Amino acid sequence: MITTILTKVLLPLSLGIIMLGMGMTLVPKDFTRITKYPKAAFIGIVNQLIFLPIIGFSLAIAFGLDSTMAIGLMILAAAPGGPTSNLITQVCKGNIALSVTLTAIVSFATILTIPTILSFALDYFGSTTDVVIKLPIIDIILQILVIIAIPISIGMLIRRSKPAFAIRMEKQMRTASTVIFVLIFIAIVAAKWKFLGDAMKQVGVVTLLLNIATMTLGYVTARLFKLNLKDSISITVESGIQNGTLAIVIATTVLNNLDMAIPIVAYSIWMFVTGSILMWYFSKRKEIN
Repeated sequence: MITTILTKVLLPLSLGIIMLGMGMTLVPKDFTRITKYPKAAFIGIVNQLIFLPIIGFSLAIAFGLDSTMAIGLMILAAAPGGPTSNLITQVCKGNIALSVTLTAIVSFATILTIPTILSFALDYFGSTTDVVIKLPIIDIILQILVIIAIPISIGMLIRRSKPAFAIRMEKQMRTASTVIFVLIFIAIVAAKWKFLGDAMKQVGVVTLLLNIATMTLGYVTARLFKLNLKDSISITVESGIQNGTLAIVIATTVLNNLDMAIPIVAYSIWMFVTGSILMWYFSKRKEIN
């Protein structure tokens, strides 16, 4: 009963609140900043929407993950970005405008990319599972629209009609988003506590490698294309900080499989660790160019 309330009600509601808060930080020009940062935006988008799923898939194959863990890892790889990355970028003194632009564009792009990646993952890995999983494409698109697109759009409307209120609430909403994510994280850990030790044995290493690999890819590609340090920080964070809340909602609500959230929980542990290290390191720097 508690698990059902968590996965069917609290998780989607929490994500909707987070997306509403993120929408209140956005204005239409956030989606057009790609023309101001074309190279940086292109690198960030490619890393998140193309290379992240490829790396996740490659690691799942390399480590021989069972179907449930592999699909859970692919769900995570299909849910990049999120408001947490904007918060970390801000503390790290990265390019916040670029971070917000990437988050905004990628968040809307996932309406199409999540069903595509999940269809592939379920078709590829699902054949080895004892449970037959059917992917309701239309339902997933509708749920993503309700959970992501509509709250963000409402938030943007609030920002447009009551800009002073939205700006005043920005810090509170970012704090609330972080708190909600942490509470969801704790709730999932508590629900699967007795399995967490085994889960870390199964996917602890692979999720850590995914986190390190994506962050490294973000930084290396940014510097390879001669982006400044602020832009490089933003792309590094955006590449390695995934939308864990969205991924958990997909696993537990859309696919109705709590076990698939195990890799997401494991990744979230590493994500907070590496994110904290980045915040500690870059926040000490007096000036970043």
